[in-house]
Amino acid sequence: MTPAIFERKHALWLNVLFSSFMIEDEAVKSELYDHAQIAFRHLRWIARDLAENGTAYTYDRDIDLGRPADSADALYTLIAAVKSTMALYPDSPLSARMTTDDEYLIARLEALRARPGSNTPITAFDRHRTLPGKTLDSAQTDALTLFLFEESYKEYELILIYAYMQNESRDLLERDIYQDLIDESQFHLKSFGNMMAKMGILALPRPLHEQTYKITDIEAFIRNGISEEENAKEQCRSLAEAVKDGELSAFFDFINFQESYHIELMKKLLAQVSPK
Repeated sequence: MTPAIFERKHALWLNVLFSSFMIEDEAVKSELYDHAQIAFRHLRWIARDLAENGTAYTYDRDIDLGRPADSADALYTLIAAVKSTMALYPDSPLSARMTTDDEYLIARLEALRARPGSNTPITAFDRHRTLPGKTLDSAQTDALTLFLFEESYKEYELILIYAYMQNESRDLLERDIYQDLIDESQFHLKSFGNMMAKMGILALPRPLHEQTYKITDIEAFIRNGISEEENAKEQCRSLAEAVKDGELSAFFDFINFQESYHIELMKKLLAQVSPK
């Protein structure tokens, strides 16, 4: 494997993931999200292969979601992205696994394009800033919009940082904690991404600088992370109070309480990495 393949797989993971957010058909969304999780596993396996061979990699990426007119257009673009990524794979057992996964993904994308209703317009980028069945005033809408942009980036950032640190660690407990934190952030990113698409404000999170994930002081990083989680709890609590909608308030309280356990996980991680 090469850093170039890692970069392309990173872009492909985002492409599949954000396609799952932008398409409204629930069955298609669910299937695409499953394939995004597979693409993320590919990404981690490539990272592991590179690390085992002493090859550095970055989270640089080259991706443009464009503005697909409808679901069929989005799926067509995604098929092209899968094929162009597959063309880079070398001859290896990992490549063989990724190739069969990607070939099946292409087959499913083609089948989904052929389904009735695949020409449903995509409204994930039109900035209408409303949620189905919800009546929010401008202040509530602004607060929700700002929260979603900030937190979707944060969750994307955390997924990549924890994946990088997990790949660097040789301690089983640390790796398990990182995996728990990755899984939690994946769920949050999915929740926020789908909500952004419903509001017409879907956007890719900005890229990460190398200094963000190449951590030199792990203890300081974790202490800062605990502070950030406490701040995230406060943001969720404030938003739950601000939106004046029972269902939305309950959702953001739910996220708030999840952040509480993230803090406990990070405290456990801190105890593991602190000098004895």
